[in-house]
Amino acid sequence: MDRRSFIKSAGISAGAAVAAVPLAAPAIAQSTPSIKWRLTSSFPKSLDTIYGGAEVMAKSVREMTDGKFDIQVFAGGEIVPGLQALDAVQNDTVEAAHTVCYYYVGKDPTFAIPSSIPFGLNARQQNAWLYHGGGNELVDAFLSKYNAVGRPGGNTGTQMGGWFRKEINSLADLNGLKMRIAGLAGRVVEKLGVVPQQLAGGDIYPALERGTIDATEWVGPYDDEKLGFYQVAKFYYYPAFWEGGPSVHFLFNKAKYEGLPAAYRTALDTACQAANMDMIARYDVKNMQAIRRLAGKGVQLRPLPRDVLDASYDVAFKLYAELSSSNPAWKTMYEPWKQFRTETYQWFRVAEYNYDSYVYAQQAAGK
Repeated sequence: MDRRSFIKSAGISAGAAVAAVPLAAPAIAQSTPSIKWRLTSSFPKSLDTIYGGAEVMAKSVREMTDGKFDIQVFAGGEIVPGLQALDAVQNDTVEAAHTVCYYYVGKDPTFAIPSSIPFGLNARQQNAWLYHGGGNELVDAFLSKYNAVGRPGGNTGTQMGGWFRKEINSLADLNGLKMRIAGLAGRVVEKLGVVPQQLAGGDIYPALERGTIDATEWVGPYDDEKLGFYQVAKFYYYPAFWEGGPSVHFLFNKAKYEGLPAAYRTALDTACQAANMDMIARYDVKNMQAIRRLAGKGVQLRPLPRDVLDASYDVAFKLYAELSSSNPAWKTMYEPWKQFRTETYQWFRVAEYNYDSYVYAQQAAGK
């Protein structure tokens, strides 16, 4: 056989062999199993922005893994009540939860710090602390006692101070006031004469309507409008000094999270970051639209009186000092958090505060 004929016949044979053998799947596809998780939310589906954070995360994970890592989202109450989301993760009833850590201050007041404590951080500062200021590491060390790990999963921005059936003109008007209020804020305002109440979102409207409570805080204009609070309480106060930038969290069963393939853990963490950023952007748009609608419905916007803020500030930091002396877990997280707060406030006062103050004043002046 001459050389030309040999090359031609060899080429035909090699081509036929390639056609006959199926192409191997990429190595990453071979190493990633199909996994199904369940996530319980603390929120109802009707609150589409905050509940929707879990859907944004689950959709991102599904698409990044070609559908092989599937997280099914359940609204609060479908598997467990909304305020039992952490327990469901801890007990391996579900693999994941979407909740707010301060819902569990009854277990330990330290749970408030990962989300928000009175006179704490705004949304940007909160994200900076969690992602790059050592916050996530402190949170996970604390959550390990509850068989969980946490990832930021949303932020509402600074919340409103709430809905009041009667006008609040001074600190004295808080005495005996029955108010639905969450987290450590309840312990703060209790010192000022308020009678704090713990109610799930769906129970607030009827309690306010019947007069069982005199006031409530919830989130902000968009969600508050959906729940109809303006129909039974016309005074809407700002700001919620207890929630300057509250983080919503994804909590994962520690063993299940650590047992994921590395590629899935990366997809999950990345999806949580996407949901975190998406939520605050959505609220910033929806709240600015909702506050206009509420004003058009006769809602009376009021700032919290200065003596209320001043008294609350003093009580809050006395409480933090007491907790640092009596609760080692609190002190471990709070002390570095407080140092971060000091330093970030110093920076934000330089550029951010001065810029915001000037341009807001110019806009308010009609320029």
